[in-house]
Amino acid sequence: MARPVTMFTGQWADMKLDDMAKTMKGFGFDGLELACWGDHFEVDRAVTEDDYCDKKREQLDKYDLGCWSISTHLCGQAVCDIIDERHKAILPESVWGDGDPAGVNDRAAEAVKNAARAAQKFGVPVVNGFTGSSIWHLLYSFPPVPPKMIDDGFKLFADRWNPIMDVFGECGIKFGLEVHPTEIAFDIYSAEKALDAIGHREEFGFNFDPSHLLWQGIDPVEFIRYFPDRIYHVHIKDAITTLNGRTGILGSHIDFGDHRRGWNFRSPGHGGVNFEEIIRALNDIQYTGPLSIEWEDSGMDRLHGAEESCEFVRSIDFAPSDVAFDSAFDKEKQ
Repeated sequence: MARPVTMFTGQWADMKLDDMAKTMKGFGFDGLELACWGDHFEVDRAVTEDDYCDKKREQLDKYDLGCWSISTHLCGQAVCDIIDERHKAILPESVWGDGDPAGVNDRAAEAVKNAARAAQKFGVPVVNGFTGSSIWHLLYSFPPVPPKMIDDGFKLFADRWNPIMDVFGECGIKFGLEVHPTEIAFDIYSAEKALDAIGHREEFGFNFDPSHLLWQGIDPVEFIRYFPDRIYHVHIKDAITTLNGRTGILGSHIDFGDHRRGWNFRSPGHGGVNFEEIIRALNDIQYTGPLSIEWEDSGMDRLHGAEESCEFVRSIDFAPSDVAFDSAFDKEKQ
């Protein structure tokens, strides 16, 4: 049975959910991965209003769309980050408050806990998101970074996220960290260190997104094979590197979409990700969840890209074989 093809609504929060749902159904999607911003999925209302989740389901049912996950990337980012003026632009007023950094961290943590409670009430098994990181700015080791500073960053992550994961455990919900630069885990080894820090607790796993690995020079398939029991959700997103002797892998402080950048996100099938090998690896680990398109391509009209992406993902998905091709040569089985 084919995996459901969904669209992550985070980059479409300027559209009302009803318009978004109608549009994506017309493009052939099976469902939506609802972002916890805009009017797509409001966590505070979900946990305080008795009929909010039922009405949200009715809104999706109207277009025969499913939902298998919600996503709390923005509030999750503020749990471990060193808070500054950038966060005000992405956080709800209830989390930003007076902007006091410690208060923002605490309120963001409570918002992520509520996302687990809302997911339980809404009937979805996974909440995707970010963790933030207090040590991302230490990526390059000059001035020299003592190992203790890195260890302290992972300890802070564990201190702040273990209480959150306690709530996820109580609710029976999984958290899928989108392994991503600026998060506590951004590649294979930092993801392994994050799992170690949090005690490999079952609630904490990964929202696999190949685009963020590709431009770092990491084979996305190796990530799947390294963490076969921790892939809780999958994003389909592409990226391309364009290193021509002038461009740099760190992006040169140039905005996305500019041809001078050393890499950019692309609509699925228009970049460098080998999606066939990813599907084969997902089959090997028996992943049966959604293939959720996170559409980001500054050089393409998004409506064109969304419709094309849905067709592309259906074309690359296939089930594993249930028979060995050479069994036909076995006379005893004939």
